[in-house]
Parts: sequence; structure tokens; C-alpha cells
Amino acid sequence: MLGAPGAGKGTQAKMIAEKYGIPHVSTGDIFRANIKNGTELGMEAKKYMDQGLLVPDELTVKILLDRVAQPDCGKGYVLDGFPRTIPQAEVLDKALSEMGDAIDYAVNVDVPDENIVKRMSGRRACVTCGATYHIEHVPPKKEGICDKCGSELILRDDDKPETVLNRLKVYHEQTQPLIDFYTAKGVLKTVDGTADMQDVFKAIEAVLG
Repeated sequence: MLGAPGAGKGTQAKMIAEKYGIPHVSTGDIFRANIKNGTELGMEAKKYMDQGLLVPDELTVKILLDRVAQPDCGKGYVLDGFPRTIPQAEVLDKALSEMGDAIDYAVNVDVPDENIVKRMSGRRACVTCGATYHIEHVPPKKEGICDKCGSELILRDDDKPETVLNRLKVYHEQTQPLIDFYTAKGVLKTVDGTADMQDVFKAIEAVLG
């Protein structure tokens, strides 16, 4: 799954996993599971994370391959959050081909930057229970107050327009080249991410067949 932060690719990845009965493989989740279970790879990744460093690509790919080699990935899987850069995509491609595997589709959920800024700056989170709302799409019953626990709702720092624009800049510099990479391989499929969530999913279903 490709797409800018806030494009909704995580939501779509979960819906694909559910519909097709395949695992939703998110690198963040795999790291957490490996660290929690105290695996050798998890402990190695933790060393970097504890220092606030990025986990090196080779190690990330090792952990990812370990996950996709599990029996539940036999029918396929949805990759979410990886690869983010060309070097990661190249390491992943090489490793998959050695396993006799390959990426079938790179689905790009395309949303213009201005839509993303508007979408994310409309988000509100509860300071107490963490419930999330959107002032336009999922508003609370009472403005600024959480329906579930009655606490205050805030605009998180990472959803503020200036932070979102900065994240988008990083995305365009690092991840946008992946679109060209997968286009050249003939596996890129782009869907309009500005449509309603269910319509975006229908477009993805049409691609996956």
C-alpha cells in the first residue's frame, strides 16, 4: 500500500485483509510483536529504537520476511508502511525473489496534499481515553467534548497543518520515487483516495479482482 500520511491506506489495508482473509502486515506491529516476544531480531531492532535511531533496512526486511514466511501468509498478505524508500524496495524485491515470491500489486491511494492537510487538521483526539473524531466527518455530539468519557478534545501536534506539510514534504522526497519504481515494474495501480472510503475500497477490489 502506497499513499501519503493521512491518505487512508492503513484503513484500506485492513479492509483488504478482512475481505480476502489475508494478514495485514504492518512493520510497526511486527516490530512490537518481536520485541514483546523477545525474539533475537526483536532485541536487535530494540537496540536502535531505544536510541531513537531508524532500524536499518536489512534488519527491517529480515523481520518482515520472517513474518511473511509464517503459514497464515501462504495465500498472500497486505504490506502496510513498508517499503518507504527505493533502497528498502530493492532489498525487499531481492529477498522476495530469492524466496520465489514477488509483489503482485503496489496500490497507490492518491490524495492531493491540500485534501490531506484539511482532513488531518479536522481530526480531534480525546486527552483521556484516546477516542478520535473529525469535525466534519465524525463530529462529537458536543463540540470539543468526548462522547465516551466527557473529557476535552484536542488537535494533536502531529495533525497541525505545519506538521502535516512537513510530513508530506518528507513523503514526497522519499516515497514518491517508489511510485516510479513500481510503475517501471508494471505493478502500480492508482486509486482516487478523495472518494468515499467504501468507493475507494471498490476501486481497489476492481484492481485485485
